[in-house]
Amino acid sequence: MGGIGAAQVPVHRGRPVRSELGQALAAGRTRLGLVSLLVLLAALAWWSTADRMAGIDAGPGTDLGTLGWFVGVWAVMMAAMMFPSVSPTVALYAQMTRRRGVGRPLLFSAGYLLLWGLAGVLAYALFELGRNVFGADLRWNAGGRWFAGAVLLVAAMYELTPLKDVCLQKCRSPVGFLLGTWRDGHRGALAMGTRHAAWCVGCCWALMGALFALGVMSVTWMALVAALITLEKTLPWRRVATWGTTAVLVVLGVMLLAAPHAVPAFVVPSGGHNAHAMNAMH
Repeated sequence: MGGIGAAQVPVHRGRPVRSELGQALAAGRTRLGLVSLLVLLAALAWWSTADRMAGIDAGPGTDLGTLGWFVGVWAVMMAAMMFPSVSPTVALYAQMTRRRGVGRPLLFSAGYLLLWGLAGVLAYALFELGRNVFGADLRWNAGGRWFAGAVLLVAAMYELTPLKDVCLQKCRSPVGFLLGTWRDGHRGALAMGTRHAAWCVGCCWALMGALFALGVMSVTWMALVAALITLEKTLPWRRVATWGTTAVLVVLGVMLLAAPHAVPAFVVPSGGHNAHAMNAMH
């Protein structure tokens, strides 16, 4: 009958369980701290976005202002909309690299925002190109209403395509993504962040198109699209989330075509909304 003491602490593979428990708790605290930081940054981004967009007539077709102004707003918008859904991936990456400090998770997040920033530049170019080529044909009382409704219905159809399914699976599987695309070092962290954002763009580009159709400068529609993205990436029932998003887009598309004034929080464009928006931006 030996005495009860430190020598009887259970061991696993030669290390005390107490030590493993301490490491697990430390990793959990690190992960919780990083998620909290990303959520805090997202909250600040929401506040900044609401402040910048105050007073802007946020209907579809609102002038986007200068490229520099739009890119700044877009980057803040992406931080607000995407950080909640990408935080599990960043937190897991931080846990895997915790012995190398917090620099790499921050670079991962920076790479993620960088690619979304480039996507914003492309969206700006397409918006300006469409306005210059089609001009008056895209006014709300001409073809704008039908174009906006069609964008929403196309976005709904994309939700059910194999490409959407593949991209969403990458976004919903942080472990699989990180192990399959691992790159070491600071450059690797930046590259992995941009690659993850590329899958995210493939998953969400149609929803961003729907945001433009509803009013890209509207905080209300931003919140709706952000909620749909977060649910699709985090809800355990993937099919339920995807079909739910499809149903929301179809309903909004049909209502936009049939009775736009009945759509809650939707700003039906008027003749002078672009000038009003530009005045608010300046």
